[in-house]
Amino acid sequence: MKRTQRETEDSARQIGRRSLVVGGLFVATSAVLAARMRYLQVERADDFRLLAEENRINIRLLPPARGLIFDRNGVIVAGNEQNYRITLVREDAGDVDAVLAELGRIVNLDMVALDRARAEIARRPPFVPVTVADRLTWAELSAVAVNAPALPGITPEVGLSRIYPMGGDFSHVVGYVGPVSDYYLEQTGDTDPVLQIPDFQVGRNNVEARLEHTLRGSAGTKRVEVNAGGRVMRELDVDAPDPGSDVQLTVDAGLQNYVEARLTGESAGSVVMDCQTGEILALASAPTFDPNLFVRGISTAAWNGLNADPYRPLANKATQGLYPPGSTYKMIVALAALEAGVVTPGDTVNCPGHMDLGDRRFHCWRRGGHGRMDLVQAISQSCDVYFYDVAQRVGIEAISAMARRCGCGVRHDLPLSGIAEGLAPTMQWKAQNRGAAWVVGDTINASIGQGFVLSSPLHLAVMTARLATGRAVQPSIIRSIDGISQLPAPAPDMGFDPTHLDYIHRGMWQVNNDRRGTAYGSRVDVSAYGVAGKTGTSQVRNISAAERASGVISNADLPWERRDHALYVGYAPYDTPRYACAVIVEHGGGGSAVAAPIARDILLRAQLGEIPPPELYPSNQRRDIERMHRELPILPSPLVPSGRTVRSQA
Repeated sequence: MKRTQRETEDSARQIGRRSLVVGGLFVATSAVLAARMRYLQVERADDFRLLAEENRINIRLLPPARGLIFDRNGVIVAGNEQNYRITLVREDAGDVDAVLAELGRIVNLDMVALDRARAEIARRPPFVPVTVADRLTWAELSAVAVNAPALPGITPEVGLSRIYPMGGDFSHVVGYVGPVSDYYLEQTGDTDPVLQIPDFQVGRNNVEARLEHTLRGSAGTKRVEVNAGGRVMRELDVDAPDPGSDVQLTVDAGLQNYVEARLTGESAGSVVMDCQTGEILALASAPTFDPNLFVRGISTAAWNGLNADPYRPLANKATQGLYPPGSTYKMIVALAALEAGVVTPGDTVNCPGHMDLGDRRFHCWRRGGHGRMDLVQAISQSCDVYFYDVAQRVGIEAISAMARRCGCGVRHDLPLSGIAEGLAPTMQWKAQNRGAAWVVGDTINASIGQGFVLSSPLHLAVMTARLATGRAVQPSIIRSIDGISQLPAPAPDMGFDPTHLDYIHRGMWQVNNDRRGTAYGSRVDVSAYGVAGKTGTSQVRNISAAERASGVISNADLPWERRDHALYVGYAPYDTPRYACAVIVEHGGGGSAVAAPIARDILLRAQLGEIPPPELYPSNQRRDIERMHRELPILPSPLVPSGRTVRSQA
């Protein structure tokens, strides 16, 4: 049927309207799509680029090299060695057991370490690498690398591990490192991402722990391209880690080795200081232990063995051990009395072998007494009764104030673990801590370094250095960090009357060099190297009146743990004091017989820089001294420095 003109025009108008609607919708849709594309491609370009790269690029942390620790002469005492190891990432491995089984066909795996690794894999997030084998040979590492396509999630790595080339000599100074544990993270609250790196090592005690952040450095990063299976295709870029700072100690490795060797077989501690600067030249505790055992995690058997040893090798007796200082404390009493003006050097006290106070008798170590003693003689022959009398005149407050002034009863600030404060007791201390009033008997006990008085070898070495020089030297053990000096400023004068100090020095000189001195057997035959000192013997048990009447039991006849402690403090050379030394031998017996010979040898070694020759000793001792030195486990001297420059602004 033929359409009319009107119908044709109406149809045309409808088509035009529809075209406009469709066209408008098309244009609007195109505009929306274009705007969305612009938003995704321009405004969100960085976000989507990052998401895309995360699908093909892994960012891995690179551990920093731990800072080295040197002795004062540049000998490395804590270094790093290469360690070839294999790590596994659970989310990349898929079937972990199958991958480990395949790995076991390529290299021999330690089953104990493997079980530990499985437990670590299960505990850690799936993206964190876990070490499954370490200390591999280069051949084993190469074999794993060649078979990499068959080992998803496995990565061969070359890392660094701590090593202590001098073994146990520095275990109580440097300390050791160990793996990061949950306990460590909980106690320190450390959130450094570098701690997530497999087998990363952190300091666990002493210098390694106290200077952890100085020695640790900061992590670097490495971006690598991986395929869909997680296999590394290529390395894109590396942001190198910053190594930790190098630390130089004040300790002399040769002297430290000698002191440790000289203490062999004893439960003992010793500190050697530079009298002028306060630098600690040796800080030894015996027996020692090998810190290398702790680097990868010590075995249960080894740990139990160290803890079960009655000589307590893990304890640092030089700084943590607190002991009654015995007669080494008598110089404190004498100087307090002189400075207070309650005695003069010429005043004498008669010693009949005891002093009676009320219904109690205080005995002198010499049963028959010393007769009439002046100050120098009382120090030289260690007359107890003289100091009983003087202490009552000066009083405990002045004695303890002098002790703190000379470095006892205070905590010295050193980067070591567990520095003991010691105790110089006062009336207020006893009232607060014992709930009792101070009595005269307490003062008498304190006058000979017994009763409540407690000191460590560090305290006694500082005391000796201050008495020798009259200067308030502060102990230090860090010489420099990255070449920047850490030594304290020169010590100020303590303001003692030089005449008073001279009498103290004369008494200490006679201890070793007068025939009636308590350490005459430990004298030096050449005056240029002469030693001045003081012996001490501190009781660890009470001697009853009945035992005194029947005869005091000899230390040799007592069980080891009930014998007296042996002590000695001294300095050398006498005319120009340079080195101060303190020695404690737990349950060693008499200070004159046990501690004094050790300290004499140590002070000679410090002065000479080498093993003392027999000619410096009394003629009747030379053969025994020569034999002793042949048998000691002493390293060659001088030790060879690392060759690496250690800058120091001393």
